[in-house]
Amino acid sequence: MTQRILVLNAGSSSVKFATFALRGDADPALELKGQVSGIGQGTTKLSAADAAGRKLDWGSAAALATHDDALGLLIDRLEIAARRQDWIGAGHRVVHGGTAFSAPLRIDAAAIDRLAALIPLAPLHQPHNVAPIRALHRLLPELPQVACFDTAFHTTQPDLAVRFPLPEEYWRRGLRRYGFHGLSYEAILHALPKVVGGIPSRLVIAHLGNGASMAAIRDGTCVASTMGFSTLDGLMMGTRPGAIDPGLLLHLLREGMSAERLERLLYHESGLQGVSGLTADMKTLLESRDDKAKLAVALYCYRAQRELGSLAAALGGIDALVFTGGVGENAAPIRAKICEGAAWLGLDFDADANGKGGPRISTAGSRVASWIVFTDEELTIARHTRRLLSA
Repeated sequence: MTQRILVLNAGSSSVKFATFALRGDADPALELKGQVSGIGQGTTKLSAADAAGRKLDWGSAAALATHDDALGLLIDRLEIAARRQDWIGAGHRVVHGGTAFSAPLRIDAAAIDRLAALIPLAPLHQPHNVAPIRALHRLLPELPQVACFDTAFHTTQPDLAVRFPLPEEYWRRGLRRYGFHGLSYEAILHALPKVVGGIPSRLVIAHLGNGASMAAIRDGTCVASTMGFSTLDGLMMGTRPGAIDPGLLLHLLREGMSAERLERLLYHESGLQGVSGLTADMKTLLESRDDKAKLAVALYCYRAQRELGSLAAALGGIDALVFTGGVGENAAPIRAKICEGAAWLGLDFDADANGKGGPRISTAGSRVASWIVFTDEELTIARHTRRLLSA
């Protein structure tokens, strides 16, 4: 009998899923992955593919109103209830663990309430992460569940790296720099020994995608991150601005902009989308001849170069720079621009290797090595879930 793990990553109108098979002590093996999208929007789409990327014919799905409906559909299509003995549990991506959770957590009813209590810290993400946990708890209460937090990786940062220069009461209320994309950073650290032969002592990982951040890692431990209290901070992103003067935000509020309108501007209308006026898709922007598209790309790279310098200062220099995420893994011109701007750090860029997709994109003699390493957050969640549920 093959045992399996279900991995879920839920958004406001979608549930991404993957299933992994457990075979001895080897890493969990991906079997299939897919997405239920359009939840609560009148039209639902269901897609799935096997581990080789071949699309599976799962037919159509009726319009689904809630995450409960989506989980019910997945339970049926994956035959989880019918073959309950095959499934050891489900692992969830949860964006925020607050100050309480610094490691993956086996979920019970009390834990669900504690996760929901963190919604004010991540109001655009946390409710949708908690929804499928509640749904599974109702639909299959005997199926064990595990929460894996994007913030947990960053809890090793020293107080100086996470503290805001605000009065003590705000610190006690949990207003601090948290950092995100932690599951991706964990995935890279797990993969690096096979790609590089070890983990460089002073490492910067650039997770570049629609959401983007960088982390400074010393001897495998996070010491600084570009993202802070929220996922808005740091690098310019697909639709988010990254670091921005809070005085500008106060100005917009004083001029009559509502908090709801400001939130929409910052989360959905800024970044590459806002500057270009065209799209948040990096591939489209790189192919465009439009001046605003070129400006958006240039600003994206400039902000990354600035943040890289900041993280190098936190580490006292760097030994390696790793690119990952949808943009980091696929956009050679972006990697080139950032690496060329890091020559002062001792990075000797190899343009030919970069054009061929690496994995190493620095010269053999470069004092700072640079690599492309593919991230796998679902596998990281599956690995944590097996560890907790097999203990």
